[in-house]
Amino acid sequence: MARKSYEELRSYRWYGVDDLRSFGHRSRAKQMGYAREDWAGKPVIAIINTWSDINPCHTHFRDRAEEVKRGVWQAGGFPVEMPAISLSEPFQKPTTMMYRNLLALETEELLRSYPCDGAVLLGGCDKTTPALFMGAASMNIPALFVPAGPMLRGNWRGKTLGSGSDTWKYWAELRAGNITEDDWEEIEDGIARTPGTCMTMGTAATMMCAAEALGLTLADAGSIPAADSNHARMASRCGRRIVDMVWEDVKPSDIFTEKAFENAITTVMAMGGSTNAVVHLIAMAGRLGVELDLERFDEISRRTPFLANIRPSGQYLMEDFFYAGGLAGLLNEIKDILHLDCMTVNGKTLGENIEGKDIHNEDVIRRRGNAMSGEGGLAVLRGNLAPGGAIIKHIAADPALHTHTGPAVVFRDYNDMAARIDDPDLPVTKDSVLVLQNAGPQGGPGMPEWGMLPIPKKLLQDGVRDMVRISDARMSGTSYGTCVLHVAPESFVGGPLALVRDGDMIALDIPGRTLELLVDEAELATRKAAWKAPEAKFARGFGAIYAAHITQADKGCDFDVLEGTAPTPEPEIH
Repeated sequence: MARKSYEELRSYRWYGVDDLRSFGHRSRAKQMGYAREDWAGKPVIAIINTWSDINPCHTHFRDRAEEVKRGVWQAGGFPVEMPAISLSEPFQKPTTMMYRNLLALETEELLRSYPCDGAVLLGGCDKTTPALFMGAASMNIPALFVPAGPMLRGNWRGKTLGSGSDTWKYWAELRAGNITEDDWEEIEDGIARTPGTCMTMGTAATMMCAAEALGLTLADAGSIPAADSNHARMASRCGRRIVDMVWEDVKPSDIFTEKAFENAITTVMAMGGSTNAVVHLIAMAGRLGVELDLERFDEISRRTPFLANIRPSGQYLMEDFFYAGGLAGLLNEIKDILHLDCMTVNGKTLGENIEGKDIHNEDVIRRRGNAMSGEGGLAVLRGNLAPGGAIIKHIAADPALHTHTGPAVVFRDYNDMAARIDDPDLPVTKDSVLVLQNAGPQGGPGMPEWGMLPIPKKLLQDGVRDMVRISDARMSGTSYGTCVLHVAPESFVGGPLALVRDGDMIALDIPGRTLELLVDEAELATRKAAWKAPEAKFARGFGAIYAAHITQADKGCDFDVLEGTAPTPEPEIH
């Protein structure tokens, strides 16, 4: 493979030229204690670090950044750590999804405006993985990803706890009166006890493994627990590998092809991954000019067996998944439906990376003959209630509700739902369909994870644990239930979901992939004519920028001005 010369590196324009500006760059580098020998003749590697004091998923990234630097130095590169906005899933409001594109934009512009030849991206919390990918892909310089890794399992009175999934489970039991406040506090103490992301099959685990299938990580990196020493060694390997990637000029556009994205979708389906992966993968692909529509997801889901017995759709946690063979073991079991010739950042094909890998616990990662389900974890629905499509994680839903018709109980927004959901006089039964409006990209704002609407308290006390719920919101990957999500177009912009009224009959048919509002066309037309657009959420600031440029869920919720592959000029250095 032809290798670049030093003079061909981007950073040479900053450090190597004999002029006044380069004098300034070199003298300021020396001001920071670096010597000419530290950078001369070497690629500059940006380490984009999403650590912060308020991001529990990334608390170990201070150490991992140093371990990446060690690898960069060992391989003859010059590491430069650059902080980027930290999208902390538990704390940032109204939702991290509102800021995914901001991190993507920041990543792209950091890499463009500074003397960077390659990038190591440190992330893992739900929106961070796609955001870093989107920014690096649009910049299109050599880049690879250090996934944060899942935290270790939680514990409570001898029971294994999984973040998110068991939060929802025991919250329902608390509201039903089946556990005490003291029990609930003990669960709070034991559910999240190490650095790392959710250790269930949440969005974080889903996207980290999708990144490995795409070829964005080193082999076997996508599911290493954050607290495992393998994780620190992986970080240093990334530092060494990125230096060679720069010399070899291996860019995102060389790796992330249409076939690579199909591998990622197949991975999500086989793992029973998060519904959020649909929005993220569409947005990621769009940065490279690869068009993914919802039908592609449904087509791949129908032919992919669901093999990962991980909560919330299964029994185990990501720690178990890694030691049972990890993603490579799972992918080797379904290699006949993968594009094995796709290149990855380590210079090998996906097929080479998974060759000879095996499953070490066949209950955690099932063989095809004992699959959790004969098809993948997600289904795409269409109908007059969702002409732009909707998503459901049907493997986490009560099978008895896969085909269901019931009367709507409508909440106009989250506050309306929170105020009325536990009202003893709420006209609701187990057969009702709970509908949440104005929770989409514009309406939320940011399409928050409100899609797992709580079961009304009076029904919980009667033993009900699942109902059909429909919204234009998202749902945490750790969540479960018969929740129809991402309804497009959203109600805030006048989609059909805005027209639903209490008592309207709604028909869900997952096998038939349909979602229908059983109201005649003339009545819907009358309601549409009377509908009035809500007032804009923001008059200024980032919120106004967001509202002006965000796309709908079926288009990936990217900013329209960031999509595509139109060239952006390199900065002039004067």
